[in-house]
Amino acid sequence: MIRTLLLPGLDGSPAPHWQHWWAQTDPHAVIVEQGSWSRPCPDQWLTEIAGALLRHPGAVLVGHSLGAIAAVKLLLQWPQLQAGGALLVAPAEPGRDPRTAIFGKIPEGPLPVPAIVVASRNDPWMEHERASTLARAWRAAFVDLGDAGHVNVAAGYGPWPQGRQLRALLPRTETRPAGLRLPPRPAPGRRALPERPAL
Repeated sequence: MIRTLLLPGLDGSPAPHWQHWWAQTDPHAVIVEQGSWSRPCPDQWLTEIAGALLRHPGAVLVGHSLGAIAAVKLLLQWPQLQAGGALLVAPAEPGRDPRTAIFGKIPEGPLPVPAIVVASRNDPWMEHERASTLARAWRAAFVDLGDAGHVNVAAGYGPWPQGRQLRALLPRTETRPAGLRLPPRPAPGRRALPERPAL
C-alpha cells in the first residue's frame, strides 16, 4: 500500500536527491512521474498527481520546490481528493526560473489537510519570510531548517531521515500551532539520526 507520494520539482529529483533516496528505501513511497520535468505544464502536473491520489487515497503528498507548489494548487483546486496531508519542502516561487512562470501566483487559502512547510533561511528560490507567510496562509506548521540552501543535492541533502520524521508527524498537526523545531543537521560525514522533532 502506497502511503507517500513524492512530488519532485523542476528537472525532477534524480539520485542522490533525498526524494530519490526516499523512493528507493521506502516500499510505501513512490515518485509521481511527470511527462516533462524540464518544461512543466501545470495542468498536466496536477492531473498526474490527482490520478496518483485516486489510485492511492489517503496518501501524504511530499513536495519539493515546484512540486510543493503543485501540491498546494491541487489541494485547493480539488479539496475533495483524499490526501492524508502535505509536507511542503523548500517551496519555489514561480518565475524565479522562467520555465516555472506558467504556474502563476501561489494560492494562499487554508489547505484542507494537515500540512508542514519546511524552509531554509538562504534558499535562492524563495525568501524565508515569504515561506513563513505562506505557511500561515495555508494554516500549516512551519519548520525552519536554518541555512539549508534549497534542501537539495547541492545543499547536501541526499538521504534525509528528518523528512520521514516530519511526514510521520502530519496526522498530529491539525491541532498544533505552527512552529515545529528540528535539531541541527549532523555534520557532513556523520550518519546518526537526529532526535524526534519537537512540537
